[in-house]
Amino acid sequence: MANRFPRELTLRQLRALAAVHRDRSVTAAAKKLHLTQPAVTLQIRNLQTLAGLPLIQRTSDGMLLTDAGREVLALSERIEAAIADCETSLEMMAGKTAGKISIGAVSTAKYFVPFMISGFSKLYPKVDVSLFIGNRQEIGNALRGYDLDFAIMGRPPADIEMDVHLIGDHPHVIIAPTSHRLARKSRLALSDLADETFLLREPGSGTRGLMEQLFETARVRPNLGMAMSSNETIKQAVIAGLGIAFISAHTVATELDERRLVTLDVAGLPVVRQWFVLSRKDKVLLPPARAMLEFLSARGAQFLPRTHGRVRITRTSVRGKRG
Repeated sequence: MANRFPRELTLRQLRALAAVHRDRSVTAAAKKLHLTQPAVTLQIRNLQTLAGLPLIQRTSDGMLLTDAGREVLALSERIEAAIADCETSLEMMAGKTAGKISIGAVSTAKYFVPFMISGFSKLYPKVDVSLFIGNRQEIGNALRGYDLDFAIMGRPPADIEMDVHLIGDHPHVIIAPTSHRLARKSRLALSDLADETFLLREPGSGTRGLMEQLFETARVRPNLGMAMSSNETIKQAVIAGLGIAFISAHTVATELDERRLVTLDVAGLPVVRQWFVLSRKDKVLLPPARAMLEFLSARGAQFLPRTHGRVRITRTSVRGKRG
């Protein structure tokens, strides 16, 4: 009995028991449930068989529950409450007023994604948004495992069918300390930097891959220094004079404003890619996630760090939308 009871009992059986308890009559319960009297009797009989104990007894005051019946009734009440909570949650999700969203962002995007979430949360304050930050490889793995509703990154993973929505331009520059010998030089060639020590991101980083592509295309072999797993560490190392770095302009906006860093004027830079919000084509998105996806597609660009006046972006610097 113990093994069969939770697996084989039905809502019809529990509701029949609750109705008999409420009305103290099989006939009255049948009328409320829009069933025949024999149908209600059969539901109660089957439930008692599963429980292995009598659940109701006839008295002069009508049909009353036994102690075992009251235990099953308590279970019925908990199940009905859970169903009501679930129904409320589903209604709120359908109305986009509540729910959960799981998004991912490459580490370079952490400088503006919190502001995007804040902007969305002002419109939908009861939607719970969780954020996972990782490098390009880690975000790709999370998308493959269906762990994310969508992700904010550059080039989409090549092995996953994605819906791609443009957010805006993403310029990459070479930064140096303000006292660097090339800081005031104009129209430098990449070959002019061959003797400089480049600090770079770890393998798997999209920024590192873009830097390697840039130098390979120019047939210049840079002098590679330390590899670091965060843009923050790279910025501090450049400020300290340990080298220069190829980096997202969106990660150094504050330091450029404060003149703690400068961008070197190198021909062909900035290299401009784009920020996208990506979702798997086969991932089912509930209304709250769809609402945030629409929000980022329509308004995401306004949350990107401003680089005007610090980084000169021209048409000739744009080298493909997803490269």
